[in-house]
Amino acid sequence: MSCETIELNQHGPVAVISLNRPAKLNAINATMIDEIGRALDDLEGNDGVHAIVVNGNGRAFSSGFDLQAGVATNRRGEADWRHAIDIDLNLIMRFWHCSKPTIAALHGYVLAGGFEIALACDMSVCDTSALFGEPELRFGSSIVALLLPWYVNPKRAKKMLLSGHDRMRADEALQHGIVNEVVVEGEALKQGIALAREVALMDPDSVKLTKQAINQTYEIMGLGKALRMGADTSIKIETLETELRKRFNQILRSEGMKAALAWREARLAQDE
Repeated sequence: MSCETIELNQHGPVAVISLNRPAKLNAINATMIDEIGRALDDLEGNDGVHAIVVNGNGRAFSSGFDLQAGVATNRRGEADWRHAIDIDLNLIMRFWHCSKPTIAALHGYVLAGGFEIALACDMSVCDTSALFGEPELRFGSSIVALLLPWYVNPKRAKKMLLSGHDRMRADEALQHGIVNEVVVEGEALKQGIALAREVALMDPDSVKLTKQAINQTYEIMGLGKALRMGADTSIKIETLETELRKRFNQILRSEGMKAALAWREARLAQDE
């Protein structure tokens, strides 16, 4: 398939989806959402592919959903936001629900929606350059997929989410079970493919059924219901009409994200 925002390659039984907007730190826009979805459709129907690796080209895995693209769509009411958030959540959970094992190979920034994709994958490998985080609240935005509380204890999840923390190092991510392995810088994709090859040696039907059984265990514990509730909260956040939010979005539209964040930080400094 011909793509604008991803690259798709196959190494024997392992397929690699590479996010390919390096100048934007692989920020996820509408085109990328569509192309990832079509790629996963093709790979799930390809009997020659037994495992899927997702990585990012350039300096980062992904900085998350493209906030400037979202603002540019001029979303207004609850219906617009519900539609947009459902699309974003469905993209993330495609990696969780995919009938074939998914492995994230991570480096550089792994943030927001990018972090949530990594959490949704069945396994993750990162190199020592990786920095993980959920900075959405700092941007006046919302968290699409509240997967982090299913991986870490409540205090860790609340500290990371409520403070907009975006500097969790690779060793911390390993300690908290967010990644399976940490490798030297530049080796994440190589190790991700190696891990995918191990999985690809197994009987594919047995792997598929075992993954389904594991996922069903989390459904019984309430994962799907919790994520839906989180998405509903996200809609409430995005439709809030406060003066702070309006001014932040005005600066974001006219001057860009750096200027909007600088304005917010200067405002907080004044309050002190």
